[in-house]
Amino acid sequence: MLSKDLPDIESILALNPRVKSHAQIMSTASKKKEKKHWKRNPERNCNSCVKLENNFDDIKHTTLSERGALREAMRCLKCADAPCQKSCPTNLDIKSFITSISNKNYYGAARAILSDNPLGLTCGMVCPTSELCVGGCNLYASEEGPINIGGLQQFATEVFSKMGIAQIRNPELPPANEMPESFHTPIALIGCGPASVSCASFLARLGYDNITIFEKQKYIGGLSTSEIPQFRLPYEVVQFEIDLMKDLGVKVVCEKGLGVNGMTLTSLKEEGFKAVFIGIGLPQANRAKIFQGLTMDQGFFTSKDFLPMVAAASKKGMCQCRSSLPELRGVVIVLGAGDTAFDCATSALRCGAKRVYVCFRKGFTNIRAVPEEMELAKEEQCEFLPFLSPREVIMKNGQVAGLQFCRTEQTEEGDWLEDEDQVVRLKADYIISAFGSMLNEPKVTEAMCPVKLTRWGTPEVNTDTMQTSEPWVFAGGDIAGLANTTVESVNDGKQASWHIHRYLQSLHGQTVDPVPKLPLFYSAIDQVDISVEVCGIKFPNPFGLASAPPTTSTAMIRRAFEQGWGFALTKTFGLNKDLVTNVSPRIVRGTTSGNMYGPGQGSFLNIELISEKTAAYWCQSVAELKRDFPDNVVISSIMCSYNKEDWTELAKMAEASGADALELNLSCPHGMGERGMGLACGQDPVLVRNICRWVRAAISIPFFAKLTPNVTNIVDIAKAAHEGGADGVTATNTVSGMMGLKADGAPWPSVGKGKRTTYGGVSGNAIRPIALRAVSAIARAIPGFPILATGGIDSADTGLQFLHAGASVLQVCSAVQNQDFTVIEDYCVGLKALLYLKSLELKDWDGQSPPTERHQKGKPVPRLEDLVGKSLPSFGPYLQQKKEVIAEYKKQLQDADKTEVTEANISRVSTPKKPVPAVKDVIARALRYIGAYQELNNMEQVQALIDEEMCINCGKCYMTCNDSGYQAIQFNPETHLPAVTDSCTGCTLCLSVCPIIDCIKMVTRTTPYEPKRGVPISPVC
Repeated sequence: MLSKDLPDIESILALNPRVKSHAQIMSTASKKKEKKHWKRNPERNCNSCVKLENNFDDIKHTTLSERGALREAMRCLKCADAPCQKSCPTNLDIKSFITSISNKNYYGAARAILSDNPLGLTCGMVCPTSELCVGGCNLYASEEGPINIGGLQQFATEVFSKMGIAQIRNPELPPANEMPESFHTPIALIGCGPASVSCASFLARLGYDNITIFEKQKYIGGLSTSEIPQFRLPYEVVQFEIDLMKDLGVKVVCEKGLGVNGMTLTSLKEEGFKAVFIGIGLPQANRAKIFQGLTMDQGFFTSKDFLPMVAAASKKGMCQCRSSLPELRGVVIVLGAGDTAFDCATSALRCGAKRVYVCFRKGFTNIRAVPEEMELAKEEQCEFLPFLSPREVIMKNGQVAGLQFCRTEQTEEGDWLEDEDQVVRLKADYIISAFGSMLNEPKVTEAMCPVKLTRWGTPEVNTDTMQTSEPWVFAGGDIAGLANTTVESVNDGKQASWHIHRYLQSLHGQTVDPVPKLPLFYSAIDQVDISVEVCGIKFPNPFGLASAPPTTSTAMIRRAFEQGWGFALTKTFGLNKDLVTNVSPRIVRGTTSGNMYGPGQGSFLNIELISEKTAAYWCQSVAELKRDFPDNVVISSIMCSYNKEDWTELAKMAEASGADALELNLSCPHGMGERGMGLACGQDPVLVRNICRWVRAAISIPFFAKLTPNVTNIVDIAKAAHEGGADGVTATNTVSGMMGLKADGAPWPSVGKGKRTTYGGVSGNAIRPIALRAVSAIARAIPGFPILATGGIDSADTGLQFLHAGASVLQVCSAVQNQDFTVIEDYCVGLKALLYLKSLELKDWDGQSPPTERHQKGKPVPRLEDLVGKSLPSFGPYLQQKKEVIAEYKKQLQDADKTEVTEANISRVSTPKKPVPAVKDVIARALRYIGAYQELNNMEQVQALIDEEMCINCGKCYMTCNDSGYQAIQFNPETHLPAVTDSCTGCTLCLSVCPIIDCIKMVTRTTPYEPKRGVPISPVC
């Protein structure tokens, strides 16, 4: 029977969804057993503990893959006066960098981040975002919760780090040898931690070229290197950010610090340094009296002992030594409730501890650590014991054997008391004290003379300028007593940089604005020229505003030019006899993105007519715009009925106003056509040809005919415009459509009490395929004919697609409706990045997207097939087996004393392999790939290949292949791992619905493809 699946297909379809016809019954006992097989989250019992010894893989919940980053960025509302930004100590432009991520402009996102925070990658990884930016997110007021800002920040800066692009000086500065003498002033920074790296970076961006950081240790990075574990902050991140600083000429001298070999503030001054920034941490631990005299050999550590030892052993490249992890066995007690205490606890597990108790004096509601840190420790089975104050160390044979506590209680007045009658004794093999840090080193204190110190022995600091009692000495970070987090230390350095700049310039008689205006981050990408010439008109960049709601008034166009738009079209205007009055409502969200509300709409529908303003208004306004923005391009959009005199009069009037060019609106799909205008003229090649001839005879400036997609063949209309003398065309206007009907049959938008509507114009991403087809078809039919593309351009990435398809410049509307005029910065930076990356020829990159690493939840995963001979899914017993295999593998590495070898002498910076293309060089580049169906090769076939290590076992590929494809994917009932059979025809449906980027790839078929014809082909008679 031809209409029934064959037995082998029936077998494949065993797990395919079916409409439910009855309720099912399964015993509770069976369900409990079945549940364990599919469980992905951890079991809540001690038997599920997995050994973490020597496992320093990323454990952060915030880490994102490209897929995760794009989805999260799309959720962001990009709010006005965004509260998240107000909650960031370094004042990151969070809205802008998330906009760039959602547009796949990862360089633009990283640039926005690094402009305000030179340690943007570090802070993306370790910032207590729940207490800062995320705490202010407006989506807290919604069911889905706030945006993962830290994860997005980490993702963007990590992708940028893989590009291998150096930081450069502010291009607006004169060459270094032409800078005023004041910018060659020697500046010293003490301590190579976050505060100093930030301060030095901003000073170098300002143009100072004699900056030296002195670091006491053999390694760089300060506490970021020595006290934040590798699984939270890898050493290569610190190295990357310091390399960016060094790109600007900052020098770093290790093994030299305050109080070391006679270095003091006075000695630095005598050596010629005119300004000094003290950015050292607090190097000594707060050690309670009961721990005095105890040593590490006896089993007692402070966090200042323990974490640097763990870092030196786990952070490859931190120092030349080959140290080993501290060997902990049995039970470890960690004292403290701050971030450092939880870092000690989770690190202790990686050093071999069997069980870790985190003990603290107050309750859970008083824990100082951020929720993220506490949650990670909890997940790794650390036990929390509140209301305990250590009283006595229990020793046995000279070794730590336990700790005696007394209970603490809080009075109604809020005071904390210790109750000696309530005693708790815990057995332990090791104690790690994490009770904070201080400066208790006489040599350092003496070296800071003559700076006035506080009673804690730290410099007194002006919190507005970070200046000490000595005008030439500034301080920031831990030593200044204000910063409690890395990002606050970064901001201390940022703040100090401006006031150091003011101080140094004052020495040379220069006055600097007290309001800081620090330079942004720059690289070679920012110097790429994206101007383009069309019809003798130079466009500063190819992005402009379409004749649409964003250009309702010339005041709006003025604001757009101030933000950086290269050109703008006026809202279409006509003669006074054709003035219109709009209805309302008239611009509504599309339904093409499903039930998604808020910004990021895939389409809009409008029934708005042309401008309600007079031609006189537009002509006077255009003259004003051209006077104030001579380098920006203004194109007047005009419309008349099929009347030679009208077109002649209006065209001459628009030309006289000083417009650079005209756009003839022959395509408005609603309202105007009923008046014999717009679409009524644009669907007939004869009318289009004649109108273009009339306008050509009337004016000398270039003009473009705006085409409608609501025709059988848009190429015929374009050819008619070309024959009529048009200098180019705009492709395309909106697509005529109806967006939706409500449950009662009423349309939306509906006008008046009668709830009437009409067919409107659909715009946005939904019409991008139609617009791309129109642009490429016209470009192929009339080579070299300028095309102003519009229809779904919402990023540099999509803009480049239109340029490749043959567009000359790009018009934008819906993307601005979704957000605001500032998206232009993202578009320009994104296009520069895409052009620059073409010159690098990075292997396997797609635009700004790097090759996808094998991962689960955004974190790299080892290839299990290499360790156990097969792939394992990430749930139930397989997940437990997977964790055990990885734990054993990490232990073997430790026992063999193996380290990850880093190749030496590999340049951090990618070198261009060919010139950076200009915009004109990429126009129409894709046309050579587009042709007739008969030109496609049906002998070069592909088939699907599924990466089982990345598969999340959803079965989407399996279902679509069964009910929409060729039944070529098997689905294992136990592991839910899909497997592609040789029946695969390469249709690519599976890849199209797979939720994980690059989990499925289409690879060259290794066997001949033989179509299944259904029945034998009849011989020819």
